[in-house]
Amino acid sequence: MSTTLLHVGRAFTPLTELHDAGILIRDGVIETIGPRNSMSLPAGANEVSAAGRIAAPGFLDVHIHGAGGHDVMEGTPDVLQAVSKTIAVHGTTSYVATTVTASPENICIASEGIARYIATQHQATDTRAEILGIHFEGPFISPVRRGVHPLEWLKLPSAELLAKFVAAAGGHARIITIAPELLGAIPCIDAAQKSGMVVGIGHTDATFEQALAAFHQGAHHAIHMYNAMRPFSHRDAGVIGAVLTTPGVTAELIADGVHVEETAMRLLLQAKGAGGVILISDGISATGMPDGTYMLGSFEVTVSGGVCRNAEGKLAGSTLTLDRALRNIVGLGAPLSDALRMLTLNPATLLGIESKKGSLRAGADADIVLLDDALNVTQVWTRGCTN
Repeated sequence: MSTTLLHVGRAFTPLTELHDAGILIRDGVIETIGPRNSMSLPAGANEVSAAGRIAAPGFLDVHIHGAGGHDVMEGTPDVLQAVSKTIAVHGTTSYVATTVTASPENICIASEGIARYIATQHQATDTRAEILGIHFEGPFISPVRRGVHPLEWLKLPSAELLAKFVAAAGGHARIITIAPELLGAIPCIDAAQKSGMVVGIGHTDATFEQALAAFHQGAHHAIHMYNAMRPFSHRDAGVIGAVLTTPGVTAELIADGVHVEETAMRLLLQAKGAGGVILISDGISATGMPDGTYMLGSFEVTVSGGVCRNAEGKLAGSTLTLDRALRNIVGLGAPLSDALRMLTLNPATLLGIESKKGSLRAGADADIVLLDDALNVTQVWTRGCTN
């Protein structure tokens, strides 16, 4: 792989902003980042001049079901490649493939397919997002707050069933969504942690006390904050109140202006701070596609005006891309460095891979996004590859 020196006007690491910066990429890894005038061009290296651009770490999506007309539960190499290429165009350079509630057999089959793809994806020499693992959203969720997840396949949390999912994932099980009020939730949280998974609470009707019990047990993440959760009120703070007031608990946010209205987004940003929010897409197969009918797992979703709903009219994921989420959050008044952190360092830290992903730093993968002043993506590197 060639050596490239990227010269940009501004670079966000994301915690530090560098002006007139140079980023030296060698063999798919960032070797050096610093002032361009302090760096010399290595022999045989290619210099890319982008003095009018902003460089940021590649975006990391921990909750996405599909894109480009395909759902990750199809689990085939062609499908997963199509998803990965579609979202890379919008700056997402790595993601956690997210399943939806289905029969245990189908969840296992999909997981096995994703695991096989993960084993071979690094052979690619084109620009495509990297799958970092699997997020199991369901079946251990509340029937009261199931959203569009099929009722017939919901299960009480079970360490035994979770073990089957983990085995099918072949070492790539990364996140599990659990409704903590359900019978069996606490043993399942314990089992998930022993398997090295992040435990998120979501699709839940939990009370404030039940949510706190889950946090005490080791859950420390909230799935698509506000959506599919017991509502907050001044006499019943519920799971939302617990998330907003518990330090160390990160909260996902679908910042498309449809799933969460502006004031609620501002409240979350103020309560959790720049380090406590993770922007996600919750994107489905319709992402990057025109309006029409698409699949989410095994059921149909209709997309009109870019908004996804099932036959009952319930929201069913989104068509949001993370570059648009970035622009929306900055549009609320968030500093660019904070908004970028929510797309890069925060999700990488959640997964425990912040030394390799989510930062522009020596030794990290060369996952880099170039943005213009309007925060539109102009070029993307995925592990040193660019088109």
